[in-house]
Amino acid sequence: MSEKSCLECLKPIKGRSDKRFCDDACRNAYNNRINGEQNNIIRNINYILRKNRRILQALLGNEKLVKISLEKLQKEGFQFDYHTHLLHTSKGQSYVFVYEYGYLLLEHSLCLIVKQK
Repeated sequence: MSEKSCLECLKPIKGRSDKRFCDDACRNAYNNRINGEQNNIIRNINYILRKNRRILQALLGNEKLVKISLEKLQKEGFQFDYHTHLLHTSKGQSYVFVYEYGYLLLEHSLCLIVKQK
């Protein structure tokens, strides 16, 4: 019977036959290394979405809707490529949403900020 090695540190493993790591530290290090890059991508996207939401929330305040220039949104750091969903109305308009806050692109580099009920 061959002796198994830890997947992280390659030391011989003692114990159960299905054991893959010598201890919890090696198991955690292995899983962090394997999942790290994927988790970083998701973490970065979630950070951008939360920031976009905070910007829309701050600009809308307690109002039901607000018109604002696209330039002001950009100056606040809003990233237009990141949103959660689209809402197409019966009038043919397309609202872009970041969670419950959304905007509608208007003429003359303006947009209308709204909050979904």
